[in-house]
Amino acid sequence: MRSNAQPALTILKGQTVHARYTPFEQRFQYGLFMVDVDIDRLEEASASSSVFSVDGVGLYGLNTKDHGDRVQGGLRVWAEEQFAEAELDSSQWTIRLVTFPRHAFYRFAPLSVWFGSDDTGSLQGVIYEVNNTFGESHAYVARVDDNVRVVEADKRFHVSPFFDVTGKYRFTLRRSDQQLSLVIDTLVNGQRTHMASVSAKALPATSGNFMRAAITQPLSAIGVTIGIHYEALKLWLRGAKYRSKPAPPRTGQTLAHPVEK
Repeated sequence: MRSNAQPALTILKGQTVHARYTPFEQRFQYGLFMVDVDIDRLEEASASSSVFSVDGVGLYGLNTKDHGDRVQGGLRVWAEEQFAEAELDSSQWTIRLVTFPRHAFYRFAPLSVWFGSDDTGSLQGVIYEVNNTFGESHAYVARVDDNVRVVEADKRFHVSPFFDVTGKYRFTLRRSDQQLSLVIDTLVNGQRTHMASVSAKALPATSGNFMRAAITQPLSAIGVTIGIHYEALKLWLRGAKYRSKPAPPRTGQTLAHPVEK
């Protein structure tokens, strides 16, 4: 039985930090605004606020074609298929999607995180859905539990022209009903070359909170894209080596595994 203990829709507000360590150091951070949606309660989520909609028109919104297999309304089928690759039966799980919402018709989410929990509310699986600015996406799928929140996966997907598709990702996750903390380290030959983090606190999905975000972070969606290209420009000006985009991986997902202690 799937749990409805949490609201169908929650706001997450916080910041992201990116740091490059080689061949020179560069660091930047900016505010972020995300939504946390129960994918089986989309109608309820859409009714949570007059300025938020699912597959409709609103100041903020979630379009189901932006995620998974890019089929409208197909979120659960896709998520269950991804979890099945990790030999996880998620048919009775509550699955929540944390992502950047559409804002004023613009949407780009470099990262969306899918959380699968059993009927006790215990986290069992995570999907890290990564998107690049070329319209491609890839899923890193992990089996997790209360004791396993740090996993590694081979890097298989191109996200930046200033990094090779080599090495590993290490995902370190802390998640509660009130807060999300995620650190993604890129490791090459055991050395950390890049770090990206998300730290955010949960807020009720009221129209007032959405409007305050629209005022304080008016470029929350397009600002992510602007920030990516601005930081890429600075890397290029500093002499970072440019690498052409390789062909995407032949499969749409990569399995992540617990880090040995």
